[in-house]
Amino acid sequence: MKILRIFSIAMVLFMVSGFTECYKPVTNSGLPKNIKTVAVPAFQFEAKGLRYRVESRFTEAVTREIIKRGNGLKVQGSRTGADAVLEGTIRDFNFTGVLLDSEGRARVYEVTIVTAVTIRDLKENKILYDNQNFIFRDSFEFTSDPRSFFNEEDPAVERMARAFAEAAVSAFVNGIGVKEEKK
Repeated sequence: MKILRIFSIAMVLFMVSGFTECYKPVTNSGLPKNIKTVAVPAFQFEAKGLRYRVESRFTEAVTREIIKRGNGLKVQGSRTGADAVLEGTIRDFNFTGVLLDSEGRARVYEVTIVTAVTIRDLKENKILYDNQNFIFRDSFEFTSDPRSFFNEEDPAVERMARAFAEAAVSAFVNGIGVKEEKK
């Protein structure tokens, strides 16, 4: 019994010590250390057709995500006094019916938004991150009962703005795709 107890304690210590490196949280930003304040000006909307507040929803989502996950980065709307700027453009916005009901009306729509994002170090005047082809897709469904009709386009755009913000902020906060500084 004593040998079993010693073996069990030894196995627990062995297992715990072997996995300590696996669960380290990300504490450093992939951005250069001199960047403390990021400007996020309003996104531009180049897509054809009018969509209510799409660019402001994406701007707000990115700002919230930087505050949430930016490891102390400050966010502001103007470039004045900022160390870096995140510029975004919504290049395309489409939604198409992908599933028809028995009467031939579209019930499920797919929304596709193509965006471009660039992060520029304002002090060094160099591009840290650039992706001109962020593509996001989401779907939403219309009900077949006209009494309970609810337009799902707005919530779909909100979900897509959050997904875009999570991907973009994760990419540059974790250093994915951030251009290496030459030493």
